Amino acid sequence: MTDRSKQEDQSNAAARRARGEFVRGISGFRHTIGDPEFPAEPGRYHLFVALNCPWCHRVTLARNVLGLQDSISMDVAFPNRTADDDPDGPNHWQFAPDLAASVTGIPLPECTAETGTDQGFRLVRDIYRAEGADERSVPILYDKKTNHIVNNESADIIRMLDRHAKALGSSLGDAKRPNLYPDDSAVRSEIDLLNEQIYVTINNGAYKAGFSSDQSVYAAAFDAYFETLSQLEARLARDGRPFLTGEQFTEADLRLFPTLYRHDPVYHLRMKLNGAKILDYPYLWRWLCRFYALPGVADSNSLDHCRQGYFGRSWNGVIPLGPFKPMKYPEAYKHPDLANRH
Repeated sequence: MTDRSKQEDQSNAAARRARGEFVRGISGFRHTIGDPEFPAEPGRYHLFVALNCPWCHRVTLARNVLGLQDSISMDVAFPNRTADDDPDGPNHWQFAPDLAASVTGIPLPECTAETGTDQGFRLVRDIYRAEGADERSVPILYDKKTNHIVNNESADIIRMLDRHAKALGSSLGDAKRPNLYPDDSAVRSEIDLLNEQIYVTINNGAYKAGFSSDQSVYAAAFDAYFETLSQLEARLARDGRPFLTGEQFTEADLRLFPTLYRHDPVYHLRMKLNGAKILDYPYLWRWLCRFYALPGVADSNSLDHCRQGYFGRSWNGVIPLGPFKPMKYPEAYKHPDLANRH
C-alpha cells in the first residue's frame, strides 16, 4: 500500500505549520480488505466521503470505474464544515442533507444523512470517537458488519478496491473492469514513480501553494506544480499515448485526475495556481477530456460541491460563478472529439 508519510517529509509538523508551511497529517487507520477480520464480501463495506475533497474524489472514482456502486454503499457529507457557532465547534465534516439550500440556495441532492453506522451520527468526528480516535478526516472505509473503521487513507482504499473488486461484487465482467495496478512489474514501477511525483508536487502541492502563508514555501510549491505539469505534458506528447503509462488508464491517471479536474475552475484562483490553465496544455487537456469520458467518471463528483467547499467558508460566503470563457465547467470536459483522439 502507498503511504503518504513515506512520500513526503512530515516531521516537525507543528513547528513547520507555525512558520506558515502546509503539512498534511498522517492517516491512523490502515487495515486492509483481505485481512482475516475484513474479508472481501459484497455489501459489507461503506464509504464516508465529501465530494469536494480530492482525496475522497479518487476513492469515488475507483468505486465507479470498478463497478462497485451497488455493492459498496456511500454517505456524502455537506461540503462546508461546521462554523464557529456550531454547538460542537468549527471545522467538522457534517452530514446535513437539508443544509445546502438554506446556506447558498444551491441544491446539493447528493448530500446524505449518515447511514453507514447504526447511530446516525451528524459529524464525521463521532464515527472516529466511537473507535476511541480523535481524527475527523474523510474518506473513511467502514465495515458495516463489525461496526469498525477499516481504513482512512485514500491511497490504500483505491488499491484494495482494485485488488478485490470482483470479490466485492463488481457489476463489471473481467473484460470490462479496468486493472488499475497491473501485474507487470515494469508498469507497476512506472505507476509508483508517477504516484510519488504526482502526490508531492500536484495533489499535495496544490495545498502547499494554496494554504501556506510563507511566500517562499508558496513559490516553491508553485514552481514544482507547473514544472510537473510540463513534464506530464511532454510525457503524453512524446509518443501520443492516451494515458500516462500507455494505452490503458491506471491508478496514476486516477490519482492525477481530481487535481486537474479542479484546476481551471477552482485551484487557478483559490490555490493561487494562476501560472496557467490546463486548457493551455493541449495534451493534458486531451487527457483530461479523455479520462472524463470514461464510464462512471462524470458521476463521481460535483463541481458545485467543489466550489461551495472551497469558497463557501470565505468571509462573505460568496461562491465564484466562473470561469465561463472560453467555455463553462464542467461542460468544458465533454468533448468526444478530444476524448477519442490520441
